[in-house]
Amino acid sequence: MESNFEKSTKSFMAFVSNSPSPFHVVKNSAKLLEDNGFVCLSEKEKFKIQKGGKYYVTRNGSSLIAFSIPENDIKGYSIVSSHTDSPSFKIKSNPEIKKEGYVVLNTEGYGGMLLYPWFDRPLSIAGRVMVKENDKPTLKLIDLSRNLLEIVSVAIHMNRKVNDGFKATKQKEMLPLFALGDIKLATLIAEKLKINESDILDSDLFLYNKTPATIWGANKEFFSSTKIDDLQCAYSSLMALTRCEKSDYIQAICMFDNEEVGSGSKQGALSDFMISTFDRIAYNLDWNLEDKMTLKANSFMLSCDNGHAYHPNYPQFADPTNHPKINGGILIKHSANQKYTTDAVSSSYLKDLLNKNDIPFQDFENNSDIPGGSTLGNLSNTHFSLDTADIGVAQLAMHSPYETGGIRDTFYLTKCMHAFFEDNR
Repeated sequence: MESNFEKSTKSFMAFVSNSPSPFHVVKNSAKLLEDNGFVCLSEKEKFKIQKGGKYYVTRNGSSLIAFSIPENDIKGYSIVSSHTDSPSFKIKSNPEIKKEGYVVLNTEGYGGMLLYPWFDRPLSIAGRVMVKENDKPTLKLIDLSRNLLEIVSVAIHMNRKVNDGFKATKQKEMLPLFALGDIKLATLIAEKLKINESDILDSDLFLYNKTPATIWGANKEFFSSTKIDDLQCAYSSLMALTRCEKSDYIQAICMFDNEEVGSGSKQGALSDFMISTFDRIAYNLDWNLEDKMTLKANSFMLSCDNGHAYHPNYPQFADPTNHPKINGGILIKHSANQKYTTDAVSSSYLKDLLNKNDIPFQDFENNSDIPGGSTLGNLSNTHFSLDTADIGVAQLAMHSPYETGGIRDTFYLTKCMHAFFEDNR
């Protein structure tokens, strides 16, 4: 009989398998929300929000905010933020490059990726395509879904020093092999969408790893998949929000795009997406300025992005006294330079909540000589400032096209967010 840990992990792996791009993540998230009674709002139309209602709104098709309004008096917000994007290769315009009968595709890197694991893996293409339909531009999501490309390595016979150190460049060695003969990517896109090639106006298309997700290890304690960072957090927030009872706080999830490239887009954590959505909530609920400021000051956010597990082969990269383990529960992330938002106040609240709900946790600190990157909390706090803790779960091979996590941690993460949403503080 499957454990709750295995059920949660398999459900997450299925979600990732069906979400090969941020646009698919948001589409699938919206479907799940609607199945649980959430009503879709449009930024281009007036919001109609009532107490007791559940709503969601998207931006750019790649970011999403969902929220549940209490039926009675409101104390503030309980917010969980995550991101929908992952490091990958984006396909450039006019991508075909022909070399001696081969066709490779011209791509550029998106985000800070590990390059070497992209070699010799089955890859496919997913994203969005703008097509001319009824004499106007129309958006179509696409997933070519089959094993379509591969970034092929050179044999050791031709580079006998490759194992002594090899620096791959994205514009040369990392171009994916697509075909033999004279064929265009647009032809496959048109066939998939059942349109004419001439109707394709533009696209945002990315490579993704087709290696199936799997549970493994002597005791089935590990799992590997694409996009664990950060879809594990995004998925868990969806599960928690759709399953929790209402509290005295507005329960909200914010899933932002473009975290891996700095969040400085109209749909990123540095945009006005969150603050404009919350302003419209306030307007619909007839809050005045004092109400808005007071309720914000009484709010709390969990900024959710995974952290690095202690690696048995690379102990030198770990902090000397904090060794987070896979399956060790919630990571509470700390940083003196404020790359993470956690402080003694927010950490104490969170640790008390986790203890009350029997959820394991561990502290995460970067090695002082290896700085970590910024996350969502400190960026969104520039627009909507409130007490925040940075959390996640421990994983290995972060920013690889095939990452590794623990079988228990999706369950722990969802349970943590669920407890947070139902806590009346």
